[in-house]
Amino acid sequence: MTRKESDLYPAVKAHLNRAGWTVKGEVGAADVVARRGEEVLVVELKLGFSLALFHQGLERLGLTDLVYLAVPAGGKAKALKANVALARRLGLGVLTVRARDGFVEVLADPGPYAPRKSKKKKARLLKAFDRLDGDPNAGGATRHGLVTGYRQDALKCARFLAVHGPSKGSVVKNWTEVPQATRIMADDHYGWFRRVSKGIYALTAAGEKGIADWGDV
Repeated sequence: MTRKESDLYPAVKAHLNRAGWTVKGEVGAADVVARRGEEVLVVELKLGFSLALFHQGLERLGLTDLVYLAVPAGGKAKALKANVALARRLGLGVLTVRARDGFVEVLADPGPYAPRKSKKKKARLLKAFDRLDGDPNAGGATRHGLVTGYRQDALKCARFLAVHGPSKGSVVKNWTEVPQATRIMADDHYGWFRRVSKGIYALTAAGEKGIADWGDV
């Protein structure tokens, strides 16, 4: 078990030596400094990720582009993945050191961060953007929370039923110009609608309250 930061040093030094670096510990403010010709590499050692460790790493980027954060191996995989992702975004490398045998694994190398673009996520974002009528969330959330395109569509259906009473889904769809009107009323995520007969829906008391609560949308 790794009990102090200096326990990480021998393994990190051996790892860098094998790559042709000359390594020295506790040079200036840095935990580990390595030199290979005119290249300089810095490693900050810690027993776990913390905001302070990331701050140290960012400070060392003022000395060289080759900065690694080294921590003991193990712990929760999800947290490790998130911390490695953050290090990548900051341009920092990450090393883990296995206590039982000193094995050093490189989880990330330093360098400019270039995130991969997701066409699916972009498409979902644009779909949500286009579905919103106007700009209902300008200046932050409304008093009841953020407005989504889905809620706006549900409100259109509810307001139609409030005026016209129980109606067929196809009628609501045509009048409100909400293509998914029938599905929205059938799924009834907000408790605003009830089916009174096949294909016909009515407004509930919760729906009337919803119209009142979200009257500014």
